[in-house]
Amino acid sequence: MKVGNTTKVREFLLLGFSEVRELQLVHAALFLLVYLAALTGNLLIVTVTALDRHFHTPMYFFLRNLSILDLCLISGIVPKSIHNSLTDHREISFPDCISQVFLVVTPGCVEVAQLTEMSYDRYTAICLPLRYEVIMDRGACGKIAAASWLSGGLFRVMYTAGTLTLILCDSNLIQQFFCDIPSLLKISCSETHVVIDVTVATAFILAFIYCIFIIISYVRIFLAVLRMPATEGLAKAFSTCMPHLIVVTIFLSTGAIVYLKPVSDSPSTLDLLMSVLYTVVHPGLNPLIYSLRNRDMKAALGRVLRGHPFLQNKDPLFLT
Repeated sequence: MKVGNTTKVREFLLLGFSEVRELQLVHAALFLLVYLAALTGNLLIVTVTALDRHFHTPMYFFLRNLSILDLCLISGIVPKSIHNSLTDHREISFPDCISQVFLVVTPGCVEVAQLTEMSYDRYTAICLPLRYEVIMDRGACGKIAAASWLSGGLFRVMYTAGTLTLILCDSNLIQQFFCDIPSLLKISCSETHVVIDVTVATAFILAFIYCIFIIISYVRIFLAVLRMPATEGLAKAFSTCMPHLIVVTIFLSTGAIVYLKPVSDSPSTLDLLMSVLYTVVHPGLNPLIYSLRNRDMKAALGRVLRGHPFLQNKDPLFLT
């Protein structure tokens, strides 16, 4: 479709990891292994925390939401990348590209809010233990989770609407192995994209506010932990907080590099590495961080593997 002296692109070429056929197959195999590991780990966490009454607590409620988000994020990108490497084709249609933007933006926006909620949950449990059950009751957790999903849905609609208004005509080569906003803006010949600019600015302001909340929560947590006289209580507090802190650091640092760094004409190895960490490794790493460092989760996974039934509870969400 002609737009001025340019041709509006309706099909794109994604960036490949290599032109060598053997390396393409290696990439497909590695991505498949990571995807299967992430799929298995996150599904196990969702299943165990939903069906075993020992995990009907706010912390595991938020962890279950986090696993669902990770499943959405990795499933929106990795299967297409594996298919492209196996078939030696890099084409992606405009609707499929918009779908990837849709599937990447929503988990990313919601996950920042979920990580903030998890840090507040740990702060309340450690610093305000006598009021924990009142503050983090079933209704409060449901409202907090719903608010994060609704805010993510709002950003998703705004991003998608802004992307649909772009005139993508300078090139059909996306400098990334999946469709994302920075890469699409790079090949856009639209003079203005107000909706996307406003959405991006709003998202980063909120992300900055969330980061401040997370930092404040953990400063207070560590100050409270250092005042604990019992060694056992100190170890338990650190064992529940450190995995979350690791996940927050990986997610926010890689996400900031991916979306704040300008897209170059020739992406560097660092660009691809950060994108892989953010969209592929991070969702696959979360189940390992949370399950391998958590004694109760390891015990529950052991019961699942041995075929033992879950411990049921009448309360569908929490057991206090």
